[in-house]
Amino acid sequence: MTVPSGDFLDLLKTHGYEFHFDSSGLERVSKEANLELTEGTTVVAVRYKDGVMIAGDRRATAGNTVMYDRADKVLELDEYSIIAVAGSPAIAYEIARTLEHSFQYFRRSQLQELSLEGKLRMLSRLIRENFPMAMQGAGVIPILAIYDLQSGDDGDGKIFFYDALGAQFEVSDFATSGSGSVWIRGVLYHLNRWGKIPLAKMNENQAITNIMKLLETASEYDAATGGYNSRSAIFPTIKTITRNGIADLQTEKLRQVYEKSVEVKFA
Repeated sequence: MTVPSGDFLDLLKTHGYEFHFDSSGLERVSKEANLELTEGTTVVAVRYKDGVMIAGDRRATAGNTVMYDRADKVLELDEYSIIAVAGSPAIAYEIARTLEHSFQYFRRSQLQELSLEGKLRMLSRLIRENFPMAMQGAGVIPILAIYDLQSGDDGDGKIFFYDALGAQFEVSDFATSGSGSVWIRGVLYHLNRWGKIPLAKMNENQAITNIMKLLETASEYDAATGGYNSRSAIFPTIKTITRNGIADLQTEKLRQVYEKSVEVKFA
């Protein structure tokens, strides 16, 4: 009897499934059909007092066309892991589903949780296998947020980002990705170094306020990033990950913070 290894990706390959696929014809077909690939931006994660807050705007674009204004770019993988993805939504959702099932398969076959290192390596592997598609414009640049219960006495929120080859980097305070990130990365650095309160010491409301201001700023300068849509009450997706697990910040909470601290009313 073969003992399950706990590696879900190897199990898929044993049964003929490959995450990556032949991209040799993608560029030719795209040009001949005048096809623009759908992409989603912008995502951001910050460490705050209780853990990590991770968010994404809701817009998905294809070239200069707005395809959708309710895209979900912040996806839960398990009770203590979230991925936020800028780039191709199709690839992002496939990566998220594969990771979610991989974590579940390991837990059930090995009767224990996959380690932090194992989760990081699995995402690196998926990104690396998707590299041919990334070269054709169908790539993803993810941010992975994890609350590590084994770190210190009370656990610790951790943020990791990746490049197109799957190299993984841990950041201590914040990470951002997508076309709007160029407008907000410097602001985050300024807030963290010279602001009244460092990011890691902010409470939940302070962190929400800053993230909403940042995404609103990105939407002002980057056409691919969607801001708050008052007509349709579309706010960014914002989730927290703490010792108690993952929580979605509801629309009413976001509306209260926006009206109190983000929206500027001129007399």
